[in-house]
Amino acid sequence: MTAENDSSLSCFVLDATRGTAVALRQGQVLSITNLQGNQVVDTWAVMQSDPFEYSSMEHTRSVNSNLFYEQGMSVVSIYRRPMFTLIGDSTPGRHDTLLCPCNAAIYRELGCCDYHRSCTDNFHEALAEKQITLPFTPASLNLFMNVPISEAGELDRVPPRSVAGDQLQLRAEADIYLVLSACPQDITPINGAGRQPADIGLRVSSASAVDNAKSVPKEAK
Repeated sequence: MTAENDSSLSCFVLDATRGTAVALRQGQVLSITNLQGNQVVDTWAVMQSDPFEYSSMEHTRSVNSNLFYEQGMSVVSIYRRPMFTLIGDSTPGRHDTLLCPCNAAIYRELGCCDYHRSCTDNFHEALAEKQITLPFTPASLNLFMNVPISEAGELDRVPPRSVAGDQLQLRAEADIYLVLSACPQDITPINGAGRQPADIGLRVSSASAVDNAKSVPKEAK
């Protein structure tokens, strides 16, 4: 089943190249499953009480003292308040905090003459369905994105290291809208060598439900 912008459904699919804004209460957990293994998910958060308090990659890097986002780390707002925490990660980790969300200008640089969907469009369209308008696009957290950094500081763009079925769990640390974009990039290998964007599985649950699932022996699952 596919649903967009409707957190009343506990399980749903985010279609390839599209975005959604999921309303989470403090303590709820959003599980993100990379169904094909190759799909990058650009991610933002805005406070439900004030959408002008939004996730900040520069403050997140400062608080975590790390260029990458890994299990146990929180994403913080422009006021350095925790917004969500990565409490579970079956991937090799090291999610990107540096590259910008794709937009129309990037696709023009890549040779697109016609309209091409972008993470920037997905961000604003998803918030618009929550009756929220922001006059800018914040930097995104790029889940599953594999951006190696050389000793000289050079960035590369290579396929994700995740595999089909890999999953992340993000726990809300405040009442937030978690905005997700199944990145539409199909020109560079950011979404895999096949350059084919894919669907993403989403599930909303309580933190206790996630803890209980982790405590069940593998043979009982």
